[in-house]
Amino acid sequence: MIPLRQIAHARSGDKGDSANIAVFARDAAHYPWLREHLTAATVQTYFAPLNPGPVTRYEAPNLAALNFILPGVLAGGGSRSLRLDAQGKTLGMALLEMPVPDPETGSPEHTD
Repeated sequence: MIPLRQIAHARSGDKGDSANIAVFARDAAHYPWLREHLTAATVQTYFAPLNPGPVTRYEAPNLAALNFILPGVLAGGGSRSLRLDAQGKTLGMALLEMPVPDPETGSPEHTD
């Protein structure tokens, strides 16, 4: 397994009580792999401790990117939330730490 950050980068932010996370393939050749493996269900499970509503995924193939909407994940958002990251700025970095199989080798071995 490798961290997602080895094949992608991300940007995240708030939209009221929800957050969005855009994940971009570092190499366009990895975009099909991301489309297949980085699903709304995978992201939902990864962020389950934060209790998001149903995660939605949007594809942006022209950018080799996926955009995820996590409703309710900010527990009120902005000035209402007691979370340290009430605006979701760190959620993208958190997602990039998710372990994924290496798309180059198909190997679950960790190479950092």
